[in-house]
Amino acid sequence: MPGTLQSGRATRPALVKVWDPLVRLFHWALVGFFAFSFVTGDEWKDAHIASGYIIAALIVFRVVWGLVGTEHARFASFIYSPVTVLRFIAESAAMKAKRYIGHNPAGGAMVIALLLMISGIVTTGYMMTTDAYWGIEWVEDTHKVLVYSTLGLIGLHIGGVVLASIEHKENLVRAMITGRKRAD
Repeated sequence: MPGTLQSGRATRPALVKVWDPLVRLFHWALVGFFAFSFVTGDEWKDAHIASGYIIAALIVFRVVWGLVGTEHARFASFIYSPVTVLRFIAESAAMKAKRYIGHNPAGGAMVIALLLMISGIVTTGYMMTTDAYWGIEWVEDTHKVLVYSTLGLIGLHIGGVVLASIEHKENLVRAMITGRKRAD
């Protein structure tokens, strides 16, 4: 499948544009700023807070782009019912899942979960900078729980990317860098 024989040489498979530059920039910027925020948490408050505001802006951008962006960036292209998501996960565990050009059902659910979790982190982080919530233990505890829960989701996300890359014989990390995937 990955190419045909032409004049004794295998040709490259046809590629299609999937992830637009704004989706890719958002994704990798979020990865970088989340990591930076995690590392600077208690050690470099001013940089941590500035990073949090950048993350908030990234989340706002992604929500807007999820409503009006390119085909595969729009939420409407990758939000599936919970039954479809669970069925996809079961099929994927059996290495029999359908290949999707854009986000698969589990990937779409992960996008939503991560956006919600990181929005919660940003919200509680902001709350901790206000007079009303400064030093309030439940806000700080919630912030930490959301951060560590998000790290768990990131682990699942990476695992899902690896599994789908193996199952469908394509490098999804490269696709998120180049914006292109193998055509059907």
